[in-house]
Amino acid sequence: MSRNRVRTLEEALAMEARFKKIQERQLADIANAKELKSHKAANPSAQSASKNGAGEVRIIGGQWRRTKLSVAQRPGLRPTPDRVRETLFNWLGQDLTGWRCLDAFAGTGALGFEAASRGAQQVRLVEQDGGLTLQLERISTQLGAQAVIQVQRGDGIAALNASAPGHWHAIFIDPPFDLGNLFVPALTAAAQVLAHDGFIYLEAPQAWDDAQLAPLGLVRYRHLKAGAVHAHLLQKTP
Repeated sequence: MSRNRVRTLEEALAMEARFKKIQERQLADIANAKELKSHKAANPSAQSASKNGAGEVRIIGGQWRRTKLSVAQRPGLRPTPDRVRETLFNWLGQDLTGWRCLDAFAGTGALGFEAASRGAQQVRLVEQDGGLTLQLERISTQLGAQAVIQVQRGDGIAALNASAPGHWHAIFIDPPFDLGNLFVPALTAAAQVLAHDGFIYLEAPQAWDDAQLAPLGLVRYRHLKAGAVHAHLLQKTP
């Protein structure tokens, strides 16, 4: 075989290898784009929050329906998607008149403000981040809801443990997904202070079944998967 033919063969193989790498990069880019599109479709609230480090979420029902709330950007901050929030309050029955609600990991406060908009008597928003706590207080003042909404800076699990047994009709548990060690202690504390006919809303990266919930004295009443979010409505074991 001549040197020219050897050189030509080597060049052809090199070109084939480069072409293969280009195809692999293109396929990876397509896969990443699909994943990003799926995430945005499942959580449009998070999408709006990513622009310029801030955004907004919208109250869906009740007296403050269509009111937009400012959302600061924080690591792990993941506003409950509109579709999931709407489903949750359909499960709860829309009218929460007289209910006492606690949001143990308030973040944007979307769940708590939604509950107050629908007639809840008492809503406590517990949040550790100082900046988010100030934002929650500003929104509460803007809505004129200080008589109903109590903003508390601190640990959500500690707030649950400090509550009286059976006090809360609805407890929202939606910690950052990367802090998986918070789910069991939060659910354990919530079960102790939930009213006998109350509900716990749990938002998690995976589904919880009755086998996991039974040791905590809880059962699964409703479940929904939306994108990467698993939404659960839990009750005390009969």
